[in-house]
Amino acid sequence: MSKRIVVVGGGLAGTIVASGLCRHLGNELRTGKVQITMLGTSEKHLYQPALLFVPFGLAGDDDLFRDQRKILNRMIAYYVDPAKFIDASAKKVTTESGRVLDYDYLILATGSRIMPQNIPGMVEGGHWFYDLEGARKMRTALQAFQGGKVVVNVNAPHKCPVAPLEITFMLYDYFHKLGILDKTEITYTYPIGRLHALEPVAHWCKPEMDKKGIKYETFFNAESVDPNKKTITSMEGVTLEYDLLITIPPHSGMDLVDASNLGKGGWATTDPKTLQHTEHKDIFVIGDTTNIPISKAGSTAHFESEAVIANITSLIKEGCWSRYYDGKVFCFVETGMEEGTYVWFNYTTPPNPGPPSHMIHWLKLAYNRLYWLSAKGLL
Repeated sequence: MSKRIVVVGGGLAGTIVASGLCRHLGNELRTGKVQITMLGTSEKHLYQPALLFVPFGLAGDDDLFRDQRKILNRMIAYYVDPAKFIDASAKKVTTESGRVLDYDYLILATGSRIMPQNIPGMVEGGHWFYDLEGARKMRTALQAFQGGKVVVNVNAPHKCPVAPLEITFMLYDYFHKLGILDKTEITYTYPIGRLHALEPVAHWCKPEMDKKGIKYETFFNAESVDPNKKTITSMEGVTLEYDLLITIPPHSGMDLVDASNLGKGGWATTDPKTLQHTEHKDIFVIGDTTNIPISKAGSTAHFESEAVIANITSLIKEGCWSRYYDGKVFCFVETGMEEGTYVWFNYTTPPNPGPPSHMIHWLKLAYNRLYWLSAKGLL
């Protein structure tokens, strides 16, 4: 009887795992010993990191989208039919259309979603770049902006830990190039007592902000936005005025995880080394879906996928375990419109950002192009 692998989620994490499994299990797929089925939400695959560039007119649909079926190996059965319920005890997935899939191994890659509606007034008063509609609206707002008070408000939890810093430094350069920086005040808010959750990154970015004259407010947990008065107020009682509010909205996981009793808040309970669900060893969790306290970023999913692919391949071919995930994360950090740096860390090694350079900025832009090879399992 063939081994049935079901991938729940057609985003970056699920796609990379499915593509990698095809590369390692090609013979088994061709002979019918293995079957791979993916359940997604769209015919289009969105490269989410490129959304950061949309507000500045530096990315368009050609940079953001590809046909999902053209990315996936033709041996993968792909259905635009999201999972509705996972019965982990019976090893069955029920989809929204009523399709029922049995599995031997399940890859849970449902991702995360933005929840600006959790903060009263944020939808009406704020701008963000975490989805295409929001990024386009932010682009329109930036084109109309002639100077004033800009608040970059960061909420937790959120994915891509360095994105708040990237948008702040890119806005600084953008306003400088437009010649309105002298009429603009940028204030960055963060919910804890430093400028970033990763302490070495916080130590690095503070002098960078000081040098540029970017103001900041820590211990600022957004409670409400008044779009008429153009103010944002924190739970700590601080109110800031704005002419342009850029927010990193709070994120949550997907309802499927809670409905299937696999975790809380949409985050599946995950072993940090094996990436297996803590109670169901035939379920592997990857990307934003995990409850592991590390960065929810594309590179995290990429490095996690290497371990998941190796282990499922080894279990099917040899009946044994292959390797553990060490918490590796690598993130490029745009420090403006033309320079960048990077952070690299794992479970035991803290990040150590280096000085920004043009070269690292161009490396990030190069990876934006190479991503599609990564999604196909070729990189």
